[in-house]
Amino acid sequence: MRLQQGVLLKNRKCRTLCNKDEIKAKIVSAFNLQAGLEARRSQKLYRHRRVLSSAQGSEVIVDGKPLLAFCSNDYLGLASHPAVSEAWRKAAVHYGTGSGAAHLIVGHSRAHHQLEEELAEFTGRERALLFSTGYMANIGVVSALLDKQDAVFEDRLNHASLLDAGLMSGARFYRYLHRNMDSLIKKMDRSEARRKLVITDGVFSMDGDTAPVMALVHETQKRDAWLMVDDAHGFGTVGLHGGGIVELQKLSQKDVPVLMGTLGKAFGTAGAFVAGSQELIETLIQFARTYIYTTAMPPALAEATRVSLKLVQNESWRREKLNDLIGYFQQGCQASNIPLMLSQTPIQPVNIGTAEAAITISRHMEELGVLVTPIRPPTVPEGSSRLRITLSASHTREHIDQLLDALRKTMKSIAVSQGGKTEDDTACCCA
Repeated sequence: MRLQQGVLLKNRKCRTLCNKDEIKAKIVSAFNLQAGLEARRSQKLYRHRRVLSSAQGSEVIVDGKPLLAFCSNDYLGLASHPAVSEAWRKAAVHYGTGSGAAHLIVGHSRAHHQLEEELAEFTGRERALLFSTGYMANIGVVSALLDKQDAVFEDRLNHASLLDAGLMSGARFYRYLHRNMDSLIKKMDRSEARRKLVITDGVFSMDGDTAPVMALVHETQKRDAWLMVDDAHGFGTVGLHGGGIVELQKLSQKDVPVLMGTLGKAFGTAGAFVAGSQELIETLIQFARTYIYTTAMPPALAEATRVSLKLVQNESWRREKLNDLIGYFQQGCQASNIPLMLSQTPIQPVNIGTAEAAITISRHMEELGVLVTPIRPPTVPEGSSRLRITLSASHTREHIDQLLDALRKTMKSIAVSQGGKTEDDTACCCA
């Protein structure tokens, strides 16, 4: 009898151990991360980080190699401006290297406050509020303004941070066809939501085209909806004083109640801001979790950005030079039958087609000393992989000539290897 009990007990322990092993195996199987990584590799979508060992600029050192760079968002060449760097250094001596706390604790310095006031004046809004990143600004704003009783309407090609913000807000989420007002109007008119918020990029980051903001203003006001514009790529580059698409189109706070901009692109520093009415900014201070529950940006960064903001407004020659380079590059592409997508901004995408071809061309261009980033799904739709070429005021016409020469050589070699066809024969050059 004792022997039987011992055997039964042993069997129970064995079954318990076996069950634990099975559970462990299932957990390992459920978190089989390697499978996802291998799938991304096989689809030619695997991303790699490059190591920059020089300052940002037109000529950089990446992974130990000197290269001519056409993939930075430093559109006005301010990321390495001596006055901006010196402002950061001086402020770091005064304030220290970090803010030490969230804005609502003891992290909101005089430097932050002054920058917010200057950004409000720059954008023609009552107030502005700093965020650590553009991603955090977008998520914080949309979540603070909307809940499940509301609806958000977004352009299909909006930045990932805006799409995530819409999904995370809990509001009913609609995506309309790119720059298509009929698509937006149909979705808005079918909605019975309490609040309706339409969100668009000012300049679309992967295509370089701009939003039909005048039409968006008209349709949102007609329906008592609000319009939010993320002009991350427009600030600094668009408008007489770099005020972005709202300055170009002379749009007021009433026209665009929520305006977001980033500081890590044309301004050459880091961070983001939201500008709007007194009530909007106070609402964000009280309810935007990405503002409340994070450490404030370093005060030295705010001081550096104050200098950068003055340069953006006062040195209009940077925008003039940038626009000259855009035109020069477009003429070269047209003469060489390079399939350039339509854009009048510093973002000048060359349509390639497949991810594999985009990677191959990018690699060949790097061998010729030119750094251009291939953009692939899921960032862009399947079959529309491209080279995202970005121009800067720090470039010269000689740099553009080198870029065009590298494009001609690499695209010709790819066409020969494919029997004389490029990846997208239907893509048209710029007008």
